[in-house]
Amino acid sequence: MSPFVSSRRYEAPVIPGQPWSIPVRAATLDTTLPSLHEQARAVRDEVFGRRVFVRGVVEVSSHCRENCHYCAMRRDNHALTRYRLAADELAELIIHHRPAAITDIDIQAGEDPVAVREVVLPLVRELRRRTQLGITLCLGTLSPREYDQLRAAGGDYYVMKIETGDADHYQLIGAPGTLAERVAAIGYLAGQGWKVSSGLIVGLPGQTQAHVKQTLDLLAELPLAGCSVSPFVAGGQTPYGAAPNGDIEQTLNCVAWMRLRAPHWIIPAVSAMRLVSEDGYVRAFNAGANLATINLTPRAVRADYPIYKRDRIIMDEERVLSAIAGAGCKLSRVGMAEHLKNTLATGRVSRSSEAASRAFEAAHSDTRL
Repeated sequence: MSPFVSSRRYEAPVIPGQPWSIPVRAATLDTTLPSLHEQARAVRDEVFGRRVFVRGVVEVSSHCRENCHYCAMRRDNHALTRYRLAADELAELIIHHRPAAITDIDIQAGEDPVAVREVVLPLVRELRRRTQLGITLCLGTLSPREYDQLRAAGGDYYVMKIETGDADHYQLIGAPGTLAERVAAIGYLAGQGWKVSSGLIVGLPGQTQAHVKQTLDLLAELPLAGCSVSPFVAGGQTPYGAAPNGDIEQTLNCVAWMRLRAPHWIIPAVSAMRLVSEDGYVRAFNAGANLATINLTPRAVRADYPIYKRDRIIMDEERVLSAIAGAGCKLSRVGMAEHLKNTLATGRVSRSSEAASRAFEAAHSDTRL
């Protein structure tokens, strides 16, 4: 186990009669188990009701210094048109033109320190000054100074996915840095007061059932407020372009398992589920998910942000609201960030986060920026 990983599990609130912890078995991950999904859905309903958080996402930059084998935004993809959007235009879009259902905003980019300084920081400050939106950031591995600046500007929630919990597999897929560094960054963020989400990809080349189990177990040990799982989607202009997509059944079983293991987590339905299975997005809610995301990225640049591939499923307002209704759920009028501030659950994370923060700060300098 990494020295940055807590040896103490998160203590979820106890609700009598609910199966909070289940063993992870190959059959659980491989086989469609309606009863597993039903249990997970019941736990979600008990903790959150049938309410789904709705956030908007703006993808502010497709520049990336990393070279992940599974992502078409990798730096060696010279066929990709790179862009950075302007902070003032994004502020206008988010403040005045967002759908009414949105209570939180997710600001994403490739790993691009220039965008952090020139776009994200001023945008976060403006949104914090002029709105009550919860602010999520997904910007990759940065320095302690960058994280602290973003937190001071008004960031609430940081997404730092590990993708796989096996260190050798992590290196094989070309993920950023090392797994230990990624876990250390999660510890640092949690120690600085961020609410943190992580996640995995199901179906990555070279992944085994043991890797999936190992990853889920690692995620359950981390100081997280949320977690996600996405099926692998083969992207063009990547070393894995010819690989098969991840299995939707295994992906949805992971959603259910995460809900049962950590009832307090915010777990999204992700657009890749719709890409590999027409009803995958709706089924994610039926397996215990409770977060949907409406894409607000300007149409002119959407194709140039190919997390999966250029032909994306854009989850617009109509598609998201239809999926929520189709699963028998309803919109949450309380925002995700507001919910996290108002619940004691996410404050009961491991005390080791402070030690992890110190270790991360000592091991990293700002020279990488």
